[in-house]
Amino acid sequence: MKRFAYADEKIGSKEIMIIIPSMLVGGGMLTLPNELAKVTNGSDGWILIALGGMITLVVAWLVSKLATNFPNQLFLTYASTITTKPIAILLTCVFGVVGLLIASYVIRNIADTAKEYLFDQTPVEVIALTFLLVVVYAIASSRIGLFRLNMLFFPFLFIIVILLIFFSIQWFEPSNLLPMLQTRPSNYIKGIDAALTSYVGVFVLLFYLAFAEKPKEAPKMIVIGVCMPIILYTAVFIMCIGVFGHAATADLSNPTIELARRAEIPGAVLERMEVVFYVTWMMAIFNTSAMALDIAVLAIQSIFAKVTKMHIIFVITPITYVICMLPQDYVQLAKFGDFVSYFASIATVSITILLLTIAKIRGVKQGE
Repeated sequence: MKRFAYADEKIGSKEIMIIIPSMLVGGGMLTLPNELAKVTNGSDGWILIALGGMITLVVAWLVSKLATNFPNQLFLTYASTITTKPIAILLTCVFGVVGLLIASYVIRNIADTAKEYLFDQTPVEVIALTFLLVVVYAIASSRIGLFRLNMLFFPFLFIIVILLIFFSIQWFEPSNLLPMLQTRPSNYIKGIDAALTSYVGVFVLLFYLAFAEKPKEAPKMIVIGVCMPIILYTAVFIMCIGVFGHAATADLSNPTIELARRAEIPGAVLERMEVVFYVTWMMAIFNTSAMALDIAVLAIQSIFAKVTKMHIIFVITPITYVICMLPQDYVQLAKFGDFVSYFASIATVSITILLLTIAKIRGVKQGE
């Protein structure tokens, strides 16, 4: 059977805008309120969310500036123009590894969470393998189709979060937000790591902007896209603190799911709101893992142009599964997640600034 092929292989401004929140909104939606509540007082965690969002905005702008200077060119192509071909291949491999590690962590994270809340009798290995196969099926098709899935899935998450907040208002206690602005500066420094790791994924723009139909409009849409996770994270954090209080939020491992359990729809139309939220969150985290793994495929494919996409997928799929099953418990998984977040953040910022600086020094012209 011949697979379906889209008439165009370009993505519009709306697709670019949705790529960012689809990549950034992942596991942080569930655990970020807990991590921020541990290091801040009252509702001061929103400051870290806003600060992390602003730093991400700057990084996203730098990434878009670099990629849009070379419209319709893959990362390997314009990195070779700025530096040399061997260095460009090395940098491409770095981002390929980043994508592979992010996909592995996200798949293991959703497998553990699904076992805890939904499939308590199913081995985590089976859950992880099943989810991985679904992700592989998605990336095996057209890359443009993956962007269409982003456009389809993300609005559901946005709507469900709004409904979750609306139906939790009856439990909201404004007094739980106090005290305000009482957190020590040293605790803000400790908490910025947790905030920044929830925004990992901007590096995908270095690869996906090559498919942009109107590259000049990309920076504006990217800024809008980064603002969406900031709004979602802030709203969820404030609701968790307002409903559970600071101490309880700091003790709950997944406060957002517990918030969905607390939410009540009038008339008992839906008794288990957390099931709807969890299924919708799985759509969002599916987008994250699919794009991360697709970046790994795209990076390898750009280096080995003669190797088919399916052959690359057959090679990296078992590697992804082995990596995601390496952590033996929750502590090791958390350490693995921290490592992946730091590695991705450092690689994105350092490589982007490095290429921009070299391009400026060497006088590489736009579109050269």
